[in-house]
Amino acid sequence: MSTEQQNAKGRLYLVPAPLDFGCDSQAPLTDALPDGTLRQAAALTHWICENAKSTRAYLKRVDAVHPLAKVLQEQTITELPREVHKKGDHGGRGNVQFDARSMLAAALSGEDIGLISEAGMPAVADPGSSVVRAAHDLGIQVVPLVGPVSLLLAIAASGLNGQNFAFVGYLPQDSAERAKRLKELETLAVKHGQSQLFIETPYRNAAVWQALMQGLQPNTRLAIASGLTLATANIQSRPALQWRDLPCPADNRTPTVFLIGT
Repeated sequence: MSTEQQNAKGRLYLVPAPLDFGCDSQAPLTDALPDGTLRQAAALTHWICENAKSTRAYLKRVDAVHPLAKVLQEQTITELPREVHKKGDHGGRGNVQFDARSMLAAALSGEDIGLISEAGMPAVADPGSSVVRAAHDLGIQVVPLVGPVSLLLAIAASGLNGQNFAFVGYLPQDSAERAKRLKELETLAVKHGQSQLFIETPYRNAAVWQALMQGLQPNTRLAIASGLTLATANIQSRPALQWRDLPCPADNRTPTVFLIGT
């Protein structure tokens, strides 16, 4: 492939979104995202997203800072298939990997495309890695833009081991399976010094908290990071024993990262 052919292709921009999706309040967009990221977002007219409605809401906020290259009604917004949300981008557990190459046709024709999720960095604790993988396979340049990533903010603020950590996604919904999984994660944290990070849909924060209080050993350190980047952010870290006389620090509406370690 010639250099001229490569240059004719558009680029895939990984566009971070603020972390206030679903929260009761929103932070000023310019507090959460650098101006360069907002300018690039405003210049894009083709999008691959987790949710079209939340993408339009985000673009309205961008437009208030930097006018969009095309009005919202003329933006091309394509949602990732529901199967990607439910089964993930990379297969596993018998699932077939999602082939996202067809979603990048505009980039092959020279248009830049933005990849965006509802909050934070796409493809990190969110769908989108299949699109990034497809871009590499098609010779499309991938450009990550600067913005908030809840997992990194949480581990940095937790006091837990930031040299060795793992994000393990969501815990099982079944209470018995959840307790079993927590015990496995605690063993990894204690024996190997590897901090374990997980998230939950906000309405299950209280159930996860109860499982943590019932299952963790007294000296295992537990941190929570809730409402990150908001004025109401709540970040606390202490041994499990010290948590047991305290109420759940995360309400059932606010996105929260849970961390256990030593």
